[in-house]
Amino acid sequence: MEEPRLGHVTTEITIGNPSQTERKSTVEGLVDTGATFTVVPRQLARELQLPVIGQRRVRTATGEVLLDRTRAFVQIDGQSEINPVLISDTLDRVLIGVITLETLSLTVNPTTGELDEAESLLF
Repeated sequence: MEEPRLGHVTTEITIGNPSQTERKSTVEGLVDTGATFTVVPRQLARELQLPVIGQRRVRTATGEVLLDRTRAFVQIDGQSEINPVLISDTLDRVLIGVITLETLSLTVNPTTGELDEAESLLF
């Protein structure tokens, strides 16, 4: 039996402005199965001209914060969808949350430490 890989799961992610399709960027994102939303650094949101459409109060390791909310085109492993995304003034990289993983039908494989296609359920 193969030993599980420990450490962080990273993957290439393309983030884009859904209304200005030429505005997109491909970066390395950190998958965080403990995070609800995908979060992008403020600088990337500015570059992509992602419009702030509201705010969301979230709990972080350092306490509760109020983050700007937007929508972005997200593509990982050939799967793409427009997703709710939060904008952070403190993160320096993209954090991929479970809403994005679920929307794209992706899951973390604990054995390989990579993303796999998830089973979609409809009950």
